[in-house]
Amino acid sequence: MDLKEVMAVNLRRVRHDKKLTQEELAHRAGISARYVGKIESANVSASVSVLGRVAKALDVDPCDLIRQAKPRR
Repeated sequence: MDLKEVMAVNLRRVRHDKKLTQEELAHRAGISARYVGKIESANVSASVSVLGRVAKALDVDPCDLIRQAKPRR
């Protein structure tokens, strides 16, 4: 899985855990809901700046959004 897909999975999971819609997250991060959707579907690579804004809006460390889960044994 490439980093774009890792971020998509993590972003969707964290957003759902925080019970936010794409629109609410977009508003908090100062980006469009359409862009949030494209990140979550791995259609675009978010810039480092956007990664930081999204992480801040979700109140998580940016690394949490790009950290690949360790494989289960």
